[in-house]
Amino acid sequence: MSRAEVGFIGLGNMGFAMARRLLAADHPLVVFDVRDDVVDELASLGARRASSPRHVADRAETVLASLPTPAVCLEVATGDDGVAEGATVKRFVDLSTTGSQTAQTIHHRLAGRGIAHIDSPVSGGVGGAEKGTLALMVSGPRADVELVTPLLGKLGTPFHLGERPGAGQTMKLVNNLLAATVLAATSEAVVMGVKAGLDPAAMIDVLNAGSGATSASRDKFPRAVLPRTFDYGFATGLMVKDVRLCLQEARALGLSMEVADAVSRVWESTLEQLGPESDFTSVIRPIEEAAGVVVSADTNRS
Repeated sequence: MSRAEVGFIGLGNMGFAMARRLLAADHPLVVFDVRDDVVDELASLGARRASSPRHVADRAETVLASLPTPAVCLEVATGDDGVAEGATVKRFVDLSTTGSQTAQTIHHRLAGRGIAHIDSPVSGGVGGAEKGTLALMVSGPRADVELVTPLLGKLGTPFHLGERPGAGQTMKLVNNLLAATVLAATSEAVVMGVKAGLDPAAMIDVLNAGSGATSASRDKFPRAVLPRTFDYGFATGLMVKDVRLCLQEARALGLSMEVADAVSRVWESTLEQLGPESDFTSVIRPIEEAAGVVVSADTNRS
């Protein structure tokens, strides 16, 4: 893809890291976010400011977005001052997690304006966004996907899942359901071990050397749980949103998801107790409280 100006809308934890990486790769960016401070920071790194999603789409043929909820994404893409109203845009690349129904709605509305919709939710966290090691789950028109693949390759590894609108979203919901499950299950298992007198750091070492290893034991526990920082960079509210979307899609498919239903209860309880802005690694804290233990790299208290 040429170094034509690229639009980027949504500069939260993930969006900011991805936009900054594209700037570092010498992609000229025009950016918009409702928060002036993050726009100012990217502008200091060379990005150009825009005053609205439509303004971004007036300047750039390719517009990327990383947004928190389906409603926000729908408004940014197809609202009165949205991307669909732009004079220059030819393709909208949605890096958000919105569910397949929202993706299909956006696809059909943009198609009516002659704009290609490329669904491309991502996995790998803020660390992956910063390092360019994300997994990008891409669905959309093959010609447009091929055109943006070099750009997406700066963010990680794109996986083209076909042309059906929303296919990328389905893959992302499956991925995040598993991520939610292993983090909750690993939390319960380690709390059990600590309650029985095991050292949590030793438990993580054993799990990672054996068949019980998970993405939680390999990464999230060493980085954010054992040191008690709870700062992995993904909010509980966003994880609950993703689990809800997954269950919604499963019901639409006529599926029974008994394990997912149980996992959902754990996350809904965490949301109620700790709030939507808590880091999702905090899911262990209500489990600890109920057990009367603390999982820490420094101490083994019960």
